[in-house]
Amino acid sequence: MRGHCILSHGFESGPDATKVTALAHVAERLGWTHERPDFTDLDAKREVSELGDVPAREQRLLSLAQAAAGRAPLVLAGSSLGAWISGRVSLQVPVAGLFLMAPPITLDVTHRIDAARIPTSIIHGWGDELIPAADVVAWAQTRRARLLLVDDSHRLSAHVDASAETFAALLASL
Repeated sequence: MRGHCILSHGFESGPDATKVTALAHVAERLGWTHERPDFTDLDAKREVSELGDVPAREQRLLSLAQAAAGRAPLVLAGSSLGAWISGRVSLQVPVAGLFLMAPPITLDVTHRIDAARIPTSIIHGWGDELIPAADVVAWAQTRRARLLLVDDSHRLSAHVDASAETFAALLASL
């Protein structure tokens, strides 16, 4: 085993989502173990916020990351809200790398994305209707993160293969 990946789906998605599943196949092919937590129960808690129970989502990922940390290099990967919580958890647990798909730079005024200063790769759509590409470029630039901008929307559905290839390059570099 080369390391372990925790692959976090986006809001109102699920652990069997197309992009997360593609990343799982990449991890397996490259000799990394992986897990795909299910946050659908927390996403449904609209009484907490319009994005469900984000603090509980972060806590669930943190618990999984703490359990995996130290056994082998750990990589956190996520799509949209899954990317946001992956970044936050990377500040609390030793992580070897981050892979962020369509990362929300700001959930709201008080909740900007933050992440450990570690090898980070990002894929984002020029046409993302929720998260302006310019915001992602600016955030990635301050971190010197690898950034692939593609002609796609927030879902990155036309670039699942590009997402998998970019993730493979990150894992191979660690």
